[in-house]
Amino acid sequence: MHSAVFFDRDGVLNSDKGYLYKAADLEWMPGAIDAVRHLNSLGFLVFVVTNQSGVARGYYSEAHVVALHDWMNAELAKSKAHIDKFYYCPHLPDGTVEEYRRACQCRKPLPGLILQAVGEWDIDKQRSFLIGDRTSDVQAAEAAGIRGFIYPGGNLHDFIKAKLAETAAEQEVI
Repeated sequence: MHSAVFFDRDGVLNSDKGYLYKAADLEWMPGAIDAVRHLNSLGFLVFVVTNQSGVARGYYSEAHVVALHDWMNAELAKSKAHIDKFYYCPHLPDGTVEEYRRACQCRKPLPGLILQAVGEWDIDKQRSFLIGDRTSDVQAAEAAGIRGFIYPGGNLHDFIKAKLAETAAEQEVI
């Protein structure tokens, strides 16, 4: 079984500029690329789980989301890092695009995106966790049976190293 780290995207890996879909507008958070590379080097699977209601609102398409995620992985590859898979929810109950106007299980704080990853990969929930910037991220993690942490900003790599040390110390106690 694999250990995994799930990242919310906007506000964690990149600055939250509201409805981001253009690569030119993406600004990595400090230490984000180093954090992903570090996790890769330790053998963690790395996933992104992100609500993308801009699709349901008609601001951009799913193709835009996929293109941005492909670009992010290409940028990470330049630093010998990668995201194993991006999971996103394009739905919103009051969206303006009919195709995406609905309640679903994948929109955080519901755990659908995380559970989809767990179902597709051999993930050890006890040795996995999520990093998000909102309570809804942590609620989704807990509902999926993994730990969730709020990233308060600052250097993401430093934050990840601290959480890895914390969880390792807790595992030794158990």
